[in-house]
Amino acid sequence: QVQLVESGGGSVQPGGSLRLSCAPSLSMSRFYLTGWYRQTPGKERQLIASTADGTTAWYDGGVQGRFILSRDSTNLNLQMNNLKPDDTAVYYCYVAFDGKPYWGQGTQVTVSW
Repeated sequence: QVQLVESGGGSVQPGGSLRLSCAPSLSMSRFYLTGWYRQTPGKERQLIASTADGTTAWYDGGVQGRFILSRDSTNLNLQMNNLKPDDTAVYYCYVAFDGKPYWGQGTQVTVSW
């Protein structure tokens, strides 16, 4: 069983930045595949960034060049720059452990004037 606690969501104007963090109940070194998803009402949860080794990251085309995924021994972070209204969503961190997926509780990000 893995618990994931997210923080850093909130409201920001277009063009602004936010940094999301995810703290797992186990050391990050225990996980291979990690990442961030987001979900808007009526839509499926969408993978937007992931890393398998903590050094090379994959990004969805909609966030490529604006979001930066990083991880250290204690946290999985998502630096979000140049935010747009379309980035408004609930963001979930994700880890795969012992063959099972785990998500955090979600944190709301709202981008508007």
